[in-house]
Amino acid sequence: MGRKAVFLPYQARSVLNKHKYPDHWFWTHYTVYPYIGCQHGCEFCYCRERKYAPYEDIADFPYVIKIKENAPDLLRKALLKVPRDTIAVGDYQPLERKYGVSRRLLEVCLEMEFPVFMLERSPLVLRDLDLIAEINRKSHASVLFSLIHTAQSLHAGVIDRMEHLAPRPRLRLDAMRALAKAGIATGICLMPILPGLCDSRENLELVIRQTADAGGQFVLAAPLTLADQQKTYFMNYLQANQPELLPLYRRLYPDNSYGPKGDAWLKIGRMVREICAKVGIPDRMPRPILPGEKRALNKRAAELLADRAYSLELDGEEPSRVWPCRKAAWVIEELPQDIGLIYARMGLKGLQSIQGVGPSIGSLLEDFIKNTSNRDQVTNF
Repeated sequence: MGRKAVFLPYQARSVLNKHKYPDHWFWTHYTVYPYIGCQHGCEFCYCRERKYAPYEDIADFPYVIKIKENAPDLLRKALLKVPRDTIAVGDYQPLERKYGVSRRLLEVCLEMEFPVFMLERSPLVLRDLDLIAEINRKSHASVLFSLIHTAQSLHAGVIDRMEHLAPRPRLRLDAMRALAKAGIATGICLMPILPGLCDSRENLELVIRQTADAGGQFVLAAPLTLADQQKTYFMNYLQANQPELLPLYRRLYPDNSYGPKGDAWLKIGRMVREICAKVGIPDRMPRPILPGEKRALNKRAAELLADRAYSLELDGEEPSRVWPCRKAAWVIEELPQDIGLIYARMGLKGLQSIQGVGPSIGSLLEDFIKNTSNRDQVTNF
């Protein structure tokens, strides 16, 4: 008989986490999650890392779930003190049916008119489609699904067992289809791409094509990461269940490696980019810009530079070329002046006066501004 989950409601001290800069994957500035631990119990989940899983015994992660009962009240108070920007919110594991904290967090976001980003593995999110659609009408909502294989994948059975209680891929694709039909921005996180299991061209193309067929608008891909206690846990899992994969994982993830060693990930990332181009959906998430957004041009310019950094990274460029784009994106994100006005007054010289903007990035921004015929009309994707 399997172990039963235990639910521990408690009063949290705070719930809203603020990034120094908006995340360049999901374009979130804040995160708020209602639960610690996850019943889905995916064996590869990074949330087993020590900084995310405050358990003495890591085996408790899918069985001892801590519930932040007062999360909605704390969120409401916190949002009164911060600028409006996108919040990563929600956790639709099975206990959400009983406790409903994710739904109440959405109600707060709707009340305060904050845009939301949600990354889920469960079609249970459709229960709250009414709230998500209303948030999208007032500001913006996007819902992504974690999806690394389909029922037709070569290693589907192995990955299904690794995903434990997570709903099967077909149900996630059906939920994506319903969200797309409702006008909600949706796509997948092809994360984590597991070496030897879901990194083949055949699997990647299968997943990306089925995503597009289900109304998905973009794909975000990233490799498996392993750290501290999660690394030990996952290697032990492979030893017990897929020992034939251990030599590959030991080679790709030596003792001091967080991500895969060498250029293994770059080859896969380029493959994903190529397949996405062939299928006709981007391998980056377009940045949502709210109607009437102040400094919308700056935010689009930051998006341009972040995408440029990612592309250079995939192409294997030296960090000396990648990091200037990333840092300039952060600077422009926080710049109080509109870069369009700076350019109108001072031209290319004005752009190059911005910290971190040299000749090549300045020229890139100049072309971007010239091609943006009416920046006041930059709105949601």
